[in-house]
Amino acid sequence: MIIAKKLSKTYGSLAILKGVDLQVKTKEIVTITGPSGAGKTTLLNILGTLDTADHQPDSKLEIGGQDVFGLQGKELAKFRNQHLGFVFQSHQLLPEFSAIENVCIPAMIGKTPLQKAQKDAMELLDFLGLAQRADHKPAMLSGGEQQRVAVARALINKPKLLLADEPSGNLDSKTADQLHKLFLSLRDNFDQTIVLVTHNKELAALGDRSLQLVDGQWS
Repeated sequence: MIIAKKLSKTYGSLAILKGVDLQVKTKEIVTITGPSGAGKTTLLNILGTLDTADHQPDSKLEIGGQDVFGLQGKELAKFRNQHLGFVFQSHQLLPEFSAIENVCIPAMIGKTPLQKAQKDAMELLDFLGLAQRADHKPAMLSGGEQQRVAVARALINKPKLLLADEPSGNLDSKTADQLHKLFLSLRDNFDQTIVLVTHNKELAALGDRSLQLVDGQWS
């Protein structure tokens, strides 16, 4: 699913990533750990096309067979919308919209007809135990419910790859444990390939592989 080679990132004279290689198989859950400032979020953002790696003649990033570095502008935005899903530490739901409306947003951006988007969104919310909360705005939902809505939003376009950055960082231990188990069910029920950045040892242990990043390199 992912073939990344020699990914580097510098800001001025500060090297954040130092030639990182990564391969992830389809339906594999890979967790990435490491101290703050190690480059974990930077790596995840590059994999998710939210940031760009330094241009190097031997660097490479393929996702699902697509040469990501060969995409620009609208093509890159379309690829991100159709093939990548994101879950962040902060759910980043739009407060003025209901749960189902928030879930539908990526589908609407991808020009999915409204009726189909709403049907798909409701199926996801039902799977996540939120069907009765579909019309509630984020302020009326618990932290765990908000994060599950964010997961539904990430899945609405049936992406090949789900990327999560500290997804349980703002949750209490019980709710975090429920979210961790949810990621396993996503792989089993939706054939998801998942890359997770986390400081949580329990979540890291749930992955098929756990990698540690230290000072911009694998430890």
